[in-house]
Amino acid sequence: MSEQSSSGFPSAEVPDGKGLDIDAIFGGAPNGGTPGDVNPFEAALAQQPALAAAIPQGQPQTTAMPAEQAQPQTTAVPAEQAQPQAAQQPAASAPPVFQSVQPVQPAPATAPAAVPAPQPPLDIDPLAAAMAEQEAKTEQKAAKSLFEKAPVFHYGSAREDITDPGMTFEELRIAKSADFPELGEGKKVSWTVEYGKTVKAITDPKGTTIASVKSEIELSKAFLDNLKKAKDKNPDCLVKPRVTAQSKGIAAYKGVFASLEEARASGKAICTIPGGDGRVYELRKNELGEFIAPKDSVIDLGSVRAGFTPALPLVPMELLAQIISFFRCCMTGPEEFEALAHILWDKQEQEFVVRIPEQTVTKAHIDAKLNRDDLPEERYLHYIDIHSHNSMEAKFSPVDDEDERATRIYIVVGRLDKFFPDITVRMSCGGTYLTLPPGCVLESFGAVFPAEWRTQVKLLRRSAPPVLHPLAEPLRCQGIV
Repeated sequence: MSEQSSSGFPSAEVPDGKGLDIDAIFGGAPNGGTPGDVNPFEAALAQQPALAAAIPQGQPQTTAMPAEQAQPQTTAVPAEQAQPQAAQQPAASAPPVFQSVQPVQPAPATAPAAVPAPQPPLDIDPLAAAMAEQEAKTEQKAAKSLFEKAPVFHYGSAREDITDPGMTFEELRIAKSADFPELGEGKKVSWTVEYGKTVKAITDPKGTTIASVKSEIELSKAFLDNLKKAKDKNPDCLVKPRVTAQSKGIAAYKGVFASLEEARASGKAICTIPGGDGRVYELRKNELGEFIAPKDSVIDLGSVRAGFTPALPLVPMELLAQIISFFRCCMTGPEEFEALAHILWDKQEQEFVVRIPEQTVTKAHIDAKLNRDDLPEERYLHYIDIHSHNSMEAKFSPVDDEDERATRIYIVVGRLDKFFPDITVRMSCGGTYLTLPPGCVLESFGAVFPAEWRTQVKLLRRSAPPVLHPLAEPLRCQGIV
């Protein structure tokens, strides 16, 4: 049994037989002291801050709440503020020692202070932020203009905007087959769309529109990611056809034969035969008989164009100038003589050399010896025969036609009495001649000149048709910058 407290508050004794546990009511003795030696009011005052912190203001503790929600934002009353409130309470006339102490009501909570708006970190450069925002707006504007661009039909060197992207790929093929006959058969044409680095193959050209494929690519993540990394922010959406199959040769019922006998012996209904007159003939066989007629255009034969493709470099201008000087020397006497020169290609030294054969000449005839013991054929290629017609025109004579039958290049130089002589070039293909442009085998005037010369020249456009009368005033011209 504990003794009466010395704090000035009267308390009656409690018999032992009531079964009251004082220590359980007021708590154990501090510091291991004897139970019952604790002033209950001091213990109550010490617990008031904890009670004030545990009980929210103006809210009864009636319903259990989860721990994470049962943390009210209240302010605990300090112990030095709670002690005067406990001292002002009047003592009861004869209260039992274990009468509970009314907890001190906590002070009203003040209104929470307004939370200031978050401020941007001090290390962000306002100029850099503005530039980033402007760049984002520019990218959005560029993307919008990109998506509004028309797709482009691209085949070979042809490029054209597709004004109706709502058409299907098959409809586009039909529209372009007039300009590109190889696109005429749809089964042999495949389509792809190349948009930036994105390439999409079209599996259903009849049921797929061009606009739908363009939009599908533009909305894909891969396309947008590649667009951010690409240097070209405005690529074209290229719609490309490709011929995947092509028939080779000729039909099974047609054939090309070297003679009429071979054509008749074959089982072909249509036969193409070259004639001895240089023309091409077509033989058709049916139950009525044989029909043979000349053909000006035979689709079964490839087109051939006559001409010469040199395998050697152009003859240097300096070498041609030496030969012309030699020709002029032969016509400075009382009579004008012709002369002949050979231009050879040295396979070992990879250069042209000039050989003057031993010859007997007159004004209109040359008789030359063509032995080349000093220049063996194993090393030197006989490329060009070039001879002069002194002051006459640069035309090949019938005698030239008789002599110049070997397969090579032939040149005649005439009007050597002029500052610039006339030059005519032809080739002989087994005795068949074809005139060639001199620039095909001869190096022309092409010296390098200062670039500022070109800046001094302006193109002119006539403002009126030219007046041919010699006494008319000079033409007025308007310059074009």
